[in-house]
Amino acid sequence: MSAQATTAADPATPTENQRERFSRLLPRLLAEDDRLAAVLAEIGVNYLAEAPPPIADRIVNVGIREQLLIGVAGGLALAGMRPIVHTFPSFLIERPWEQVKLDLGHQDVGAVLVSAGASYDWPKGGETHFGHRDVALLDTLAGWTVHVPGHPDEAEALLRAALPGDDRIYLRLASDGNARPLGGADGRLRVLRRGSRATVIAVGPLADRTLAATAGLDVTVLYAATVRPFDAETLRATLDTPDVVIIEPYLRGTSSAVVAEALRGVRHRVLGLGVGRDELRRYGTPAEHDAVHGIDEAGLRRAVTAFVTELD
Repeated sequence: MSAQATTAADPATPTENQRERFSRLLPRLLAEDDRLAAVLAEIGVNYLAEAPPPIADRIVNVGIREQLLIGVAGGLALAGMRPIVHTFPSFLIERPWEQVKLDLGHQDVGAVLVSAGASYDWPKGGETHFGHRDVALLDTLAGWTVHVPGHPDEAEALLRAALPGDDRIYLRLASDGNARPLGGADGRLRVLRRGSRATVIAVGPLADRTLAATAGLDVTVLYAATVRPFDAETLRATLDTPDVVIIEPYLRGTSSAVVAEALRGVRHRVLGLGVGRDELRRYGTPAEHDAVHGIDEAGLRRAVTAFVTELD
């Protein structure tokens, strides 16, 4: 990689996914701001293998030592740097969980954690690479902002917006997604369709699938690219019948309590759809995993229809 290439990102390709956008963007971001540092644990090192000295000095590869990955980020943050930490979600949140809690949270320092691989983007990696518990784990800690973009443009906007601060950000990237960007970097829910019998909230890359699954149903569809903090104001402002389905690309029910809190004082029903807790020991394609967990288009339609008509 030449010095020129690190300061001018190549044009996006029509098939570029979120992780590819991140890997193309990272050298440029490091070149633009000398407060930034990239902290890696082997995964993603090739993106920066030929970085020139001004950038290479701010790239730390700790090897396959994910606890150290977070510990180094905490140290860099204490020194006034803004660390961007990247690997699979299971290696970024689950394996170094105590360091996330102590080295970042307890020390009250910030970092931008960027995962790629989502819940099972690489099924052949097996259970060690499945990351569907990540957002639920972060929910046990205070002070985290969680972004789940559904398009590379959203991922880039959310990443750029995260860099100037010193707070704790989790950016969850996925290989699949929506055909066009639907949300900005302001953390607000977007109205994709209006209806009267229920509200369906689609999170990140599941928006297009949710719109297809609910076609012809009398429901409002909202879109969330940011789930923490949760935009309770827009949910309440657009609510008709207080029945809410939230469809998330990670552990089923992760945001059900957040929705319930947003509707405090309102009699309501909530259904959470997402990745189930049962462990799958036979690995298929991502689409096959979606079908097993009921978050393919057919599964979503069955679940939403049953919920809406349950009390008829």
